[in-house]
Amino acid sequence: MENTELIPPTVAVVLGCVALYAFLRLKSLSRPPCIGGWIPWIGAGLEFGKAPLEFIEKARSKYGPVFTIFAIGKRMTFVTEEEGINVFLKSKELNFELAVQDSVYHTASVPKNIFLTLHEKQYFMLKGKMGTLNISHFTEKLTEELHEQLENLGSHGTVDLSTLVRHLLYPVTVNVLFNKDLFSTHERKIKEFYQHFQVYDEGFEYGSQMPEWLLRNWSKSKKWLLRMLEKKIPDIKACESTRDNSVTVMRAMLDILEMETREQSPNYVLLLLWASLSNAAPAALWTLAFILSRPDIHKTIVEGISTVFGTAGQDKIKVSEDDLKKLLLIKWCILETVRLKAPGVITRKVMKPIKILNYTVPSGDLLMLSPYWLHRNPKYFPEPEMFKPERWEKANLEKHAFLDHFVAFGGGRFQCPGRWFAMLEIQLFIILLLYKYDCRLLDPLPKQSDLHLVGVPQPKGQCRMEYKQRIKFPNGACVPDLQNQESDTTFSDIGT
Repeated sequence: MENTELIPPTVAVVLGCVALYAFLRLKSLSRPPCIGGWIPWIGAGLEFGKAPLEFIEKARSKYGPVFTIFAIGKRMTFVTEEEGINVFLKSKELNFELAVQDSVYHTASVPKNIFLTLHEKQYFMLKGKMGTLNISHFTEKLTEELHEQLENLGSHGTVDLSTLVRHLLYPVTVNVLFNKDLFSTHERKIKEFYQHFQVYDEGFEYGSQMPEWLLRNWSKSKKWLLRMLEKKIPDIKACESTRDNSVTVMRAMLDILEMETREQSPNYVLLLLWASLSNAAPAALWTLAFILSRPDIHKTIVEGISTVFGTAGQDKIKVSEDDLKKLLLIKWCILETVRLKAPGVITRKVMKPIKILNYTVPSGDLLMLSPYWLHRNPKYFPEPEMFKPERWEKANLEKHAFLDHFVAFGGGRFQCPGRWFAMLEIQLFIILLLYKYDCRLLDPLPKQSDLHLVGVPQPKGQCRMEYKQRIKFPNGACVPDLQNQESDTTFSDIGT
């Protein structure tokens, strides 16, 4: 028998460590480049949090189309080019619910097991009630509510666009989707709701990531809203449409929720409340601001409204689906606004390792797509920084198809179920406002806040608008009403 020498134990250990290191090194080389930091758990969180959108674009320029950011204990892998985008939108190895369950728990105190059990049922109910087949049913009610709220503007005045949109669209949305006068008709109570919801909305992203005890004002407003909603649940459940005896969207959601639990009803109402108000209002603000900042577009839209509805500005007009089709430029303006003011990120959780380009993204990572930067890629959108509503002429909107690589409403299975409702609401808001009032901006277009990644960005600073009611003379001419100098100041005072 041939003799062999045994390898000394110490040498074996060294060789084993070298082999393990080589294996781990090889494995890490197959992953996307990772941007971390020297502080454990925090990682790149401090630098990333200062200006997240800017950080994402700098990382893309430096590391390429796929890269990972390690921050606050999470690995976020970003995809910015076509192959990664297709994986994000189509891969079965990605999960939406698991990506957002922590945020849902932190912002609305909905337990993870309840959310995972009910999300799909709630989503498809909302998708059905506010989908393309049923969206026209909301037109008459939205129009009536907008007319009612526009009466609060008075004959003329000056108002910040943020204040204008909040105090027109918040009650309209709530009255249509939830319950008429859900938040009381008392002016002080309404103002209190606006204040608490604004604090909750502005701190929503921080609240989704940070311990509540670090956000005292935000936590206080969250608890106030939950208490208020808990008291209103019986009214919501009792609310049915007086027109066709159908239940409201909120009532339908509560019916599904109560199959599993009743304790979480206020929490789910808060989630739907935030989802229905937080993006539609700033999208309407930016749309109006872009239109008024472009005299050519503003003039064309006003002329189109006059052609469809006449030149008088004081009648309570009704708007039909055919009327909306004749005013297609307004819809183009909304979509172009949403393209430019898209969310900073949308996310999915990686369930099994996935291959993107030459990289393997490990399970557990959050796969991130930035609609904001995707919409600024000149390869997909020529002259991406320009407000060009005419680019939407190429979209097949009659079949509810957007332009390629437009992902502001998400993509894949769980696109925003309220997107058609929000677009209809903004269309009607623009039509009725510009029909009734002559409007002009007093400030340049504001910059957007660069601190947030979730949802449509808020403006950074004020943007004031002057409005004057139109009046109709016997010859049919329509001019601003300059004779009535009494202005309803209550509306503007609410925002001060």
